Amino acid sequence: MVKNNKENAMSRALLVIDVQNEYFPGGALPITHPAGHLGQILKAMDAAEGRVPTLVVQHHFPDPAMPFFQKGTLGWELHPEVADRPRDLLVEKTLPGSFTNTNLENWLREHDVNTVTIAGYMTHMCCDTTARQAVHRGLTVEFLQDATGTLALENSAGKVTAEELHRSILCAQQMLLSEVLDLDSWIARL
Repeated sequence: MVKNNKENAMSRALLVIDVQNEYFPGGALPITHPAGHLGQILKAMDAAEGRVPTLVVQHHFPDPAMPFFQKGTLGWELHPEVADRPRDLLVEKTLPGSFTNTNLENWLREHDVNTVTIAGYMTHMCCDTTARQAVHRGLTVEFLQDATGTLALENSAGKVTAEELHRSILCAQQMLLSEVLDLDSWIARL
């Protein structure tokens, strides 16, 4: 049975994950792909206002030896345009998954949310982990391909461009986990 738009909106929440200054020029991990990622995230938040609860997630590392996401620093702060927008909940996390050691799941259950929409950073880390955790908790997941973002990686396992990494994660998510869709298609559902 297909629910009408009002019922769909009432069962959905937008998760805006880790849109913090570390991910912008001057930060430790500037996001490079896709182009326009911040604008799309802000567009999602604006579209959700008054229709879908918006939950903003903010990461910090409790280990002072970590070179970024240290609570109280400029890099840890939410991007000003995200910080200035309305939200229904601020979730503070210390690991890639937004459900681990947070009140996120309880809040979703208390508000009868059965679908989460993933936006934010990084596609391959906190967005991917959170989406997988949501599926394991029986939630439906929508993953916004143009309102998430990542960067190129190079380490002892190899080297990958931001575009390759983003596309790979989206393909894996679409396989059995999430419905991957563009922002305009998501907005049309609200």
